[in-house]
Amino acid sequence: MSNGNYTMGGQIGGGFGGSMGGGYGGQTDGQGGSGGGGAPAGGDLVFDVTTETFMADVMEASRHQVVLVDFWAPWCGPCKQLTPIIEAEVKAAGGRVKLAKMNIDDHPEIPGQMGIQSIPAVVAFKDGQPVDGFMGAQQESQVKAFIEKVAGPAPVNQADVHLEQAEELLAAGDFAQAAQHFGAVMQMDPDNARAIAGLAQCYLAAGEPERAKQALELVPEEKRSEEAYIAAKTALDLAEQAASLGDLADLQDRIEKDPLDLQARFDLALGLNGKGDKNGAVDQLIEIVRRDREWNEDGARAQLLQFFEAWGFKDPASAYGRRKLSAVLFS
Repeated sequence: MSNGNYTMGGQIGGGFGGSMGGGYGGQTDGQGGSGGGGAPAGGDLVFDVTTETFMADVMEASRHQVVLVDFWAPWCGPCKQLTPIIEAEVKAAGGRVKLAKMNIDDHPEIPGQMGIQSIPAVVAFKDGQPVDGFMGAQQESQVKAFIEKVAGPAPVNQADVHLEQAEELLAAGDFAQAAQHFGAVMQMDPDNARAIAGLAQCYLAAGEPERAKQALELVPEEKRSEEAYIAAKTALDLAEQAASLGDLADLQDRIEKDPLDLQARFDLALGLNGKGDKNGAVDQLIEIVRRDREWNEDGARAQLLQFFEAWGFKDPASAYGRRKLSAVLFS
């Protein structure tokens, strides 16, 4: 398919402009030059660019920040495929690049001077010069790699580093060190639901459910649908249920006297989980499923799923429980 001198699927000619460089600036003085158009309003990361504003919004702006120029046209199908991908990746880059969009039907002069013969074509400008580019629709990973190539890798997010370390320490049972890392994130971002929920999990693991509850109250209402908050809140609910059961020896005695006392097994599972014996809790619920899958409206399986939600997908006990449950259900 083509329109004018442009095609979809050809090549970008002229080595991204070749001699364009400073010579272009002289031609644009009468079309806006560095004094026309100005920077995009509000410093937008994605904006339209015209022949008149190209010098200021692309070439001059690229001396301070890499600017990608997306040459496109309304009749170009691959352009429509690329647009949402490149716009999303530019926004995700956190300000390392901007995206200027040029409709070649309305503004054919610049792509013509650059030797661009097919679209979509994306050209990266840096320090007032075209430095790299690609043509054709690209996958998300390819666009992301291109942005990192021309603008450098994304800076390390220190909050994410602390969160990863904290969650590893929590899983390893080092609650004090984990709490320090979660606290460090909260100093950077007081409303970080993942950090607050992680701190609550530390309190729970250390046997301090009241402090865990106080911590969870710090999570803003709009963030209480996040996975980390839901997991911590579920774990807190389970801990409170376990605390109401009293001495587990009585439950174990009931089961020894009557192995079909499934309510005692269910309550024992809650109690064992409250004491940190996750595998033991799984075993009791699996035994209920094995003996009577329909007991209490499939309550044992539902409780297992609640455990998995509270423990997290990566917890070894969750993997253990899923294996045991599959073995029973499909035996």
